[in-house]
Amino acid sequence: MKMKLILASASPRRRELLKMIAPDFEIATGVEVDETYPADMPAEEVPVYLSQLKAHGYQSWVRTPDDVLVTADTIVIVDGEILGKPGTRDEAIAMLERLSGRPHTVVTGVTLTTLQGTESFSQNTTVYFDDIAREDIEHYVDEYKPYDKAGAYGIQEWIGAAAIRGIEGSFYNVMGLPVHKLFEHLRAIERQR
Repeated sequence: MKMKLILASASPRRRELLKMIAPDFEIATGVEVDETYPADMPAEEVPVYLSQLKAHGYQSWVRTPDDVLVTADTIVIVDGEILGKPGTRDEAIAMLERLSGRPHTVVTGVTLTTLQGTESFSQNTTVYFDDIAREDIEHYVDEYKPYDKAGAYGIQEWIGAAAIRGIEGSFYNVMGLPVHKLFEHLRAIERQR
């Protein structure tokens, strides 16, 4: 790709995933973004909304016609409710107990910003957990400390192998970035130039 990608994310997983399709990119840092969304907003719309807030906050990083800023947000939805990142061990355990034995939806919203404007999209993936024993949940939380992960888990970690029996949709989306769909959108931007 001839464009210069700029990723505005502190997530090491997003950096790893973007590197799969674009080996060279810049990391944008140093901007605090208020990630508050309207209380009445449908849960599935929240990730795109938050990715747009981040895009607005980091817009000054887009300086040349080749620059493409990538911002994203991932959430877990169960029973129509958003599970964010757990703040404590007890919150992480409670989230995983809630996900145990049931399906949930992971939604990632992505916004791409250029000097010409912005475009946003989202990807949904359904994840099916088996029943997880309390001792296994505690083991996972204590060993992996999933406090920076929506829904208190990382599919690429032990719990993904031990407790997730299947998914419908993109595996990478559950990790935090729908790389296939992102690649398609980046290619479309490149063709328009």
